[in-house]
Amino acid sequence: MALASLFGFGPVADVNIILSGEDERQQVEYRVGKDKREKAPLYFDGESISGKVVVRVHEGKQLEHYGIKVQFIGCIEMFYDRGNHYEFVSLVQELAAPAELSTTAMYNFEFKNVEKQYESYQGINVKLRYFIQATVSKRVGVITQSKDLWVYSYRIPPEVNSSIRMEVGIEDCLHIEFEYNKSKYHLKDVIVGKIYFLLVRIKIKHMELSIIRRETTGAAPNQYNESETITKFEIMDGAPVRGETIPIRLFLGGFDLTPTYRDVNKKFSTRYYLNLVLIDEENRRYFKQQEITLYRKNSKEDNANENDAETFVNND
Repeated sequence: MALASLFGFGPVADVNIILSGEDERQQVEYRVGKDKREKAPLYFDGESISGKVVVRVHEGKQLEHYGIKVQFIGCIEMFYDRGNHYEFVSLVQELAAPAELSTTAMYNFEFKNVEKQYESYQGINVKLRYFIQATVSKRVGVITQSKDLWVYSYRIPPEVNSSIRMEVGIEDCLHIEFEYNKSKYHLKDVIVGKIYFLLVRIKIKHMELSIIRRETTGAAPNQYNESETITKFEIMDGAPVRGETIPIRLFLGGFDLTPTYRDVNKKFSTRYYLNLVLIDEENRRYFKQQEITLYRKNSKEDNANENDAETFVNND
């Protein structure tokens, strides 16, 4: 037992937030540490948020409060600047005027048609967070409780989505062309491509393809860039010969990906790159990096381009 509680100076009440229909909602699991994950109920832009704030007064206690309120907050937290939270949305509802409570009390709340313009995000150096916060004001201090939500933003598939064609070369030693079927992919998409060896005069040992996520936070001169490799796999083992073609097929659905974010609230960006690396017998590395755009597509929508990848593979 805490020393304060032993002498009767502990908290006199607990605050709990119950969201309407929370048990029926889809839960999104997200990473909060290297080996720790949590879940939050999923909401969308424009969707109302309702529920109850429950104030439970401990047995034999009495709570004199100076008002009870509930807030819906959307904010960006920089991990290197923990003292400052940048709020881009803040809605408040007053639930109760000053009073005394000796028993449990419940207060309903509803934030109607709430704008949630950004997706939730948990990154290396930044977090974009939405949460409900209940606050009971006292003569000295406050009692607070918060509950996180997770927000997705669906995007309409792009009308223009051209293929990517690039060359990698070392004069008179190596000439490679590689092609990806699209430049923009939804998070459950398949990256399909081909690699053509037009000139090979160095001894290549193997080739690998990786997806790299690059997170940029802050603004110059206090800008931080962090890159992490989401996946890396070998697509060729052994020396290729001139005229050889290597197929690529990478399913995105199994990886922990987010959409591409560009200058969110002027605080951070998250971009994705395909990184093609060739390693020769002397362990020298030759690479070519290409940015791709990722977006979240509503899985309930019809995928009219479902057979695009197959068409690309089968047409030489």
